[in-house]
Amino acid sequence: MMPTTWVNQAIAKIEADYQRSADTHLIKLDLPQLTGIDIYLKDESTHPTGSLKHRLARSLFLYALCNGWIKQGTPIIESSSGSTAVSEAYFARLLGLPFIAVMPETTAKKKIQQIEFYGGQCHFVDNGSQMYAESERLAQELNGHYIDQFTYAERATDWRGNNNIADSIFNQMKKEPHPIPSWIVMSPGTGGTSATIGRYIRYQQRATQLCVVDPENSVFYDYFTSGDANIVSDKNSKIEGIGRPRVEPSFIAGVIDEMLQIPDAASVATILWLEQLIGRKTGASTGTNLYGVLLLATQMHQAGKTGSIVTLICDAGERYLDTYYNPQWIDANIGCFKHYRQKLQQFNDSGLLL
Repeated sequence: MMPTTWVNQAIAKIEADYQRSADTHLIKLDLPQLTGIDIYLKDESTHPTGSLKHRLARSLFLYALCNGWIKQGTPIIESSSGSTAVSEAYFARLLGLPFIAVMPETTAKKKIQQIEFYGGQCHFVDNGSQMYAESERLAQELNGHYIDQFTYAERATDWRGNNNIADSIFNQMKKEPHPIPSWIVMSPGTGGTSATIGRYIRYQQRATQLCVVDPENSVFYDYFTSGDANIVSDKNSKIEGIGRPRVEPSFIAGVIDEMLQIPDAASVATILWLEQLIGRKTGASTGTNLYGVLLLATQMHQAGKTGSIVTLICDAGERYLDTYYNPQWIDANIGCFKHYRQKLQQFNDSGLLL
């Protein structure tokens, strides 16, 4: 088979897979204590591979195929703490390509099982900061392609339209009481989604502001406030899938209007609070997102403003039953979060997160 023929067929398979997929739901939270302020969750857990990263993986594969980086039989290597690797393993299997995910040993067991379910292999390193060099080494050794989400996430997606996540949000909001959101809130893993949303807002000349929320042990917030791109951390984020020990190339600070740093205990408390509201478990990055939303809603409430705020359910909580929904793991890794549960209870009563 001619190389271009295989690439054409590979692109066609990915496009056909996309055509079979419906858009993800936009869920309106029932929060009567917030008069005139509506909160929405775009549920990215409903993608075929269960997370927001399904969009990214599709874009990264198409980008690499169109650039001539992936050919028939090319081994695919990625550095990932889990969800991106799950989605990329899905697309690698779709194209009949070998896939290796380089990840920290602390990655949730459920994600490892899902990568293996799609035919991928997991290659472990001691620390998240070691993933990059090890991925490059494996790609060179195997004559493969290091797909490198942290570099290419911000450029692999067409941010001007083409049914990207921002375009989808604004289309789904058209018939809501406040169709142009006051805020969209996103947490950064690669920074690619916040770059797409921020660029789209500016290109479409929307009045919406973008707030990016960062967990502890991540350098994005410090970079945003200081401008120092050389900041590094020797710690790993405990909110899996978001937060990085270095400033990733795909993190574009210039598209962001405001950043907030969210305590890990607040993120975990918030997913337990959300479960009582919607009857479903979500990943802790969703808790990071939503806690930031509630802080912004409080600011709006105190200022007498009305409007809407949109954020994401990044993935489902069933992947984290052995971590964020395990009291022993929380005690050992997050610590006491009673303070934040009390704050969320007070929010239930007053509509203010103080």
